Amino acid sequence: MKKSVGFFIRIIGIVLFYLVFILNILILLSGKTYLYDGIYQTYFQGRTSPGIYDLHNFHNRKISQSSLPIPWVTNTGNNAIGLSKSEEEYHQQFDSKAFIILQNDTIIYEKYWDEHSIGKVSNSFSMSKSIISLLIGIAIEEKKIKSLDEPVWHYLPAFKEYGRKSITLRHLLSMSSGFEWNESGSNPLSENAEAYYTHDLYDLMMRQRLVKGPGQSFIYQSGNSQVLGHVLEKATGTSLSNYATSKLWNPLGAENPAYWSLDKENGNEKSFCCYYATARDFARIGSLLVNKGDFMGKRIVSEVYMDEVVKWGDLTTNEGIRNQRYGLHFWVYKYGSEWVYYCIGFRGQLIITIPSKKIVIIRIGNKRDSDIQLVDMFNNTRGSINNSFYFKIGHPNDLFVYLNMANRMINESKLNK
Repeated sequence: MKKSVGFFIRIIGIVLFYLVFILNILILLSGKTYLYDGIYQTYFQGRTSPGIYDLHNFHNRKISQSSLPIPWVTNTGNNAIGLSKSEEEYHQQFDSKAFIILQNDTIIYEKYWDEHSIGKVSNSFSMSKSIISLLIGIAIEEKKIKSLDEPVWHYLPAFKEYGRKSITLRHLLSMSSGFEWNESGSNPLSENAEAYYTHDLYDLMMRQRLVKGPGQSFIYQSGNSQVLGHVLEKATGTSLSNYATSKLWNPLGAENPAYWSLDKENGNEKSFCCYYATARDFARIGSLLVNKGDFMGKRIVSEVYMDEVVKWGDLTTNEGIRNQRYGLHFWVYKYGSEWVYYCIGFRGQLIITIPSKKIVIIRIGNKRDSDIQLVDMFNNTRGSINNSFYFKIGHPNDLFVYLNMANRMINESKLNK
């Protein structure tokens, strides 16, 4: 019996050896060697995907805190403001790490869970796309970039190839380049996975082909944001991190340094993701949105540009309907007469703003409630028209949950004054 068991163990060992050997050969032949890093940094760490505390897994570049930091005014002593039991359970269900509500640039509620704290940085994931948009707006104001409708190849000559000559910065910002890009966060063979783990982002971007003409459809693809990062480096003559330090983080009065992950040592920033900052400092981006590019009386991004980034583009979506979800690297939602502008990242990182109420909401965490809301296509209200008119407009359920939490707490606070 023991001999039989030993024999089968040896057979299994031999089979596994050859499977690993064949897998390595396939990886090497395909050129997808980034899979080694991906496998090591996920499965070998007991995870199946990237996390919000991945900073030290990659080379990074520092975005220094402001030379004149501007602390937030806080007014968190009102006992009327707090999470209900069901709201607390929701945060725990989706593993929230930070939740902050500001109104009129004053923190009125702030809570952290587990190891997170006021000074701890975490990954923005795709919220960094909005930071790229802000930097583009600043570069246009400085005349380092001529306009949104300038062709990309003016900055990246290799972009003339593969039929990409007509792609403009606006196409990239509106997610309408027409790239052949797989945005999957679960497929290890997708361009998204390669972009996260590769050591040569520029080469990956220059290999992109088109599957449709630019400016036709809104298709969310991180490759657009990465190309914009390379454009900014060429236009400004410095790294993204240096430009962000001098033109954004320093003027915003950031109290803590931020960090941007690189593809390799002294390499390129992952502009489509991976800007690490504290929850409080992420709120400064929200304040810029609320105040149309102004922060504490200081103009940082032009108002003209900020008005442009929150307009729905004249595009169709994957569902074949008119785009009513995305501007220029910012998400846009209209409920009745009220506009909501927000930035969102993998695992439910959120910067949510209600400009009419001067509200900013920050949520940091490990999981997202990604159920899609069904909203009436005519007036964005529920139940007023036959259900056949409902459609998915692409806004996740947690957006509405956190909006409701903030509105409830602020309203109850006012009633108790």
